[in-house]
Amino acid sequence: MQTDKFKSEIETLKKFFELHCMDNHKNQKHHCKQLIYNDEKINTDLELCEDCIHLIHYSFDRLIECPHDPKPRCRTCPSPCYEKSEWKKVAKLMRYSGIQLGILKIKKFFRIKKN
Repeated sequence: MQTDKFKSEIETLKKFFELHCMDNHKNQKHHCKQLIYNDEKINTDLELCEDCIHLIHYSFDRLIECPHDPKPRCRTCPSPCYEKSEWKKVAKLMRYSGIQLGILKIKKFFRIKKN
């Protein structure tokens, strides 16, 4: 996977995790995480609770270790690397955030149309 694609995947995970955590959990704290991919250091700032920070670190590790090029969507991967229990947590989180982001996009669209 190209470094730009990796950065895009990291930003997507960050957006989904932060939305879910802000809506459903308390006690978010600022965390800085440095990832190394293709000998490049990538820094990301996160606002997450302790449970979500552990889960996103697990997701980052899975992303770094992904052997596929091009990387498939995890839900359609022929050789999934997530443990079943972790996969269920991430799938639930992604489903929630995806729906919320879709609703926000629709609301923005209708606000623009009214003006």
